[in-house]
Amino acid sequence: MTGFYNANLVALSLVVAIFASYTALELAGRVSHKQGRSSRIWLVCGAISMGTGVWSMHFVGMLAFHLPIALAYDVTLTALSMLIAIAASAAALYVVSRSVVTLRNLAGGATLMGIGIAAMHYLGMHAIRMSPPIEYKADLFIASIAIAIGASFAALWISFQLRDQSFGGAIFRKLGSAVLMGLAITGMHYTGMAAAEFAPGSICSVGPSSSMTSSALAMLIGITTIVILTITLGVSALDAHFAAKLTQALQTTNAQLSELALYDSLTGLPNRMLLDDRMGQAASSAERNGRSFALLFIDLDRFKPVNDSFGHAVGDALLKTVAQRLVSCVRAVDTVARIGGDEFVIVLSGIGEPKDAAMVSGKILDELSRPFFIESHEVDISGSIGISVYPQDAKDVKTLKAKADLAMYHAKQNGRNNYRFFAPGMSISNLA
Repeated sequence: MTGFYNANLVALSLVVAIFASYTALELAGRVSHKQGRSSRIWLVCGAISMGTGVWSMHFVGMLAFHLPIALAYDVTLTALSMLIAIAASAAALYVVSRSVVTLRNLAGGATLMGIGIAAMHYLGMHAIRMSPPIEYKADLFIASIAIAIGASFAALWISFQLRDQSFGGAIFRKLGSAVLMGLAITGMHYTGMAAAEFAPGSICSVGPSSSMTSSALAMLIGITTIVILTITLGVSALDAHFAAKLTQALQTTNAQLSELALYDSLTGLPNRMLLDDRMGQAASSAERNGRSFALLFIDLDRFKPVNDSFGHAVGDALLKTVAQRLVSCVRAVDTVARIGGDEFVIVLSGIGEPKDAAMVSGKILDELSRPFFIESHEVDISGSIGISVYPQDAKDVKTLKAKADLAMYHAKQNGRNNYRFFAPGMSISNLA
């Protein structure tokens, strides 16, 4: 007995297959990005959506087939074939959602999924309940199963490759892959249909009380499935959008926390914590390259009277301007840090000899000696600078900073507005 196909329903089955494939690619990414209960929920929902799509394609394809006799489908077997499609989809999504996917995992998952799809197809064919039973050409039967496994392997591999790409970023690659997957799925189905042989005089033994018939039903199933898959894609896209927003918000928050932890809130300069890190880096670089670096410990002269006379707002504005002038005196590779109050520390990286630090210190004193105009007030201050040099004065950065601090006190004791290098005889006790 020879049958024929309704071309419109064949085309609809191909559209459904492509749509289901695209949805599968998108859901693979969503499942892999989730953890715990959320991942399990997406896996179940994804398996239902994907399995329903694949089953709908096969069912519409079978309804597209017409014999000279009336055909109907056993409800129980048809429903069971859908459950098999959902189970096969769940296995596929589970395989590609794992953090590490080996070739062996892909092959095992593809075999399981391919056999599941083939079982769905042939159980769906059995739901026609033909008498005598449908017989199958062995070569085409085997070929259909091989196509199912091969298509499943390609689908899993593509899903794994594209799963970490966003909904918008990989839309054309996913669409192209979905077309290939859809063609492979429909190829399996129609190869399996070609394998079927209906004996002359066969009849369909499904009674009307438990049957589903008509092309209108096929159209309804196809369109309903496309709507379900569209909704699923929409939810997936919204989930990806909100996940991206959340990631961006977390990155912004982390950047703000890092800013608060490592930078002075008033001047925007590195604080004590970041200064310690920069000193450690300078020491490591100097050790590797056989060079030196210098620490300049700066304390502003006559800063307290500014606060007392003009208020803290003017004092804060003055500190900001001082920070800008200090930064203008050094190179981009150097570090200017505020460690509290009116104290600043500068790391001069990779200096050739101590006189380089003296030259920068002289430039800084000139800058600090120029008048500051803050909120209509003319403010005059100066600075006292203590200098220590690595590794001559110390190889430990904590000790090096303490010695620069001590040299600064000696500079302040000796008339202010000058700089002093640390010398071995310096100590707190010999300050007048």
